[in-house]
Amino acid sequence: MLPSVLITGGAKRIGAQIARAYADAGWHVVIHYGQSRADAEALAATLPSAQCVACDLEDGDAAVAMVRSLAESLPNWRVLINSAAVFHFDSAAAIDPAVFAEAITVNAETPARMAQTFLSLPATGHAQGRRVINILDMKLANPNPDFFSYTMSKHALASTVKTLAMGLARPEDRVYGLAPGALLPSFDQQADEHLTSGRMNLLNRLTTPRELAEAALFLSEGWLASGETLFIDSGQHLLAQPRDVLYLARAL
Repeated sequence: MLPSVLITGGAKRIGAQIARAYADAGWHVVIHYGQSRADAEALAATLPSAQCVACDLEDGDAAVAMVRSLAESLPNWRVLINSAAVFHFDSAAAIDPAVFAEAITVNAETPARMAQTFLSLPATGHAQGRRVINILDMKLANPNPDFFSYTMSKHALASTVKTLAMGLARPEDRVYGLAPGALLPSFDQQADEHLTSGRMNLLNRLTTPRELAEAALFLSEGWLASGETLFIDSGQHLLAQPRDVLYLARAL
């Protein structure tokens, strides 16, 4: 029986890269999508063992119900990866209440509720236990005033990594964080702009989504203590950047 992983936002971008990596490693992949049904189904068709599930993550009750429903049909469900996120602009000068409400729900509250539900399910019997992996952002350590609500929401989700780990009922379970840097073009950025902004790190190199996916696979084995967060950003979080790199690149 293949081990299963649920990846929220798994139809596109980083989530899709993670889905492919787990499929290559022999996992059954559950691809969650909100509005990207065509992308999810197209991706699932290319993987050896996959299925798609739809849920609007602004509806936390529906997301919890999705977790419970999947648990009934996936007896070897080991990993939940909270990758889905909304990324809209507002700034430290003026928070946008609508942007904040969506970000805090989709990026923090619903993933936390899903994690709590997943970790409270009856034990699988597998010695390694369950894993929750929250996709965070290197902005946790290298903040800037752009995308203010998004950054707040990622800080909120980051706070759940250690606190959920401290509250685990089963010692074999783990909660982890992964904090990527500029892996892909973001917001209104063009691909050529990303070639510049993506190298704004200590190693002056583009960090690839595959590196993040491989880190997730590593964490799925549970070699680290619960509550740890890995930065996958070629050292970007160690710099002081006054604005988001997409704007820094445009200023060159």
